[in-house]
Amino acid sequence: MTLTAAILLLISAVSHAGWNYLSKKEHPTAAFYLVANTIGVIWVFPILLYYGNQIPLIPKSVWIFIVMSGFFLAAYLTALAGAYRAGDISIAYPLARSLPVIFVFLITLIFGKGKPPGAWFVIGIVLVVAGCTILPLKVLREFQFSNYKNLCCLLAVLAAVGIAGYTITDDTALRNLRETPGEPWDPVDATLVYMVLEGISCSIWQFLIVAFDSRERKNLIDVLHDFKGAAAITGIGIYLTYGLVLASMNYVTNVTYVAAFRQLSIPLGALFGMVLLKEPRSVPKVIGVVIIFIGLTLVGVS
Repeated sequence: MTLTAAILLLISAVSHAGWNYLSKKEHPTAAFYLVANTIGVIWVFPILLYYGNQIPLIPKSVWIFIVMSGFFLAAYLTALAGAYRAGDISIAYPLARSLPVIFVFLITLIFGKGKPPGAWFVIGIVLVVAGCTILPLKVLREFQFSNYKNLCCLLAVLAAVGIAGYTITDDTALRNLRETPGEPWDPVDATLVYMVLEGISCSIWQFLIVAFDSRERKNLIDVLHDFKGAAAITGIGIYLTYGLVLASMNYVTNVTYVAAFRQLSIPLGALFGMVLLKEPRSVPKVIGVVIIFIGLTLVGVS
């Protein structure tokens, strides 16, 4: 990995943890993420103008995946907002970011997709499970169901399901797009165009969620009146993070380094919560975050 790649990925990790911290601190609601994502989409919309002549070449099957992926992304952001309202970001963020690795692994294993996992991959998955188990505990010796029976953990798990959903959908859609008969797409071009279209789909689903919830309609007014600046920074941060990850891939010899280095955002997100938001700094929480980080790093490089 080159120094340039390391710097880009470090900025990306800080950006990802940062926009999550900002949304937790300011106004964690579905309405906030609707405004944030929509502003982010507007920020990257020129990409569609640049590739405008290629949009008609997108197969119908990919458009279906775009709708599905937008739903999963909207569900993820809505559940994440609820988790941040209900509890600590230093618990919700690591859970939401790490559990999708397990969910995607199980789904691909059940359907027989992908290569058989190696030993280090399995060890990494075991560590992630162990870290997620330890993370919500108040005392290491108290493994009680009540530690996990709370709204924050439940919504963080639902957010992770959303991430797993759009991860698998995106993978299938991009593969279909790159293999379009007679009109092959360059991997970077396909990813950029798909990213914007997925973002538009997400905003439409988010609008429906907010429109049918009276509390979120009120929250939308509050966001537009008092929190639009924070929402704008969050939205730009969402797409800046993704763009930096794509850019870093041009400076690495093995993309697994990118996957591993991105996990730095997990301890950063937990640190932001414990230091900046003064959340409890329990021993199990710290140990759980460290174990999750190590496990995900092993998964990334295996």
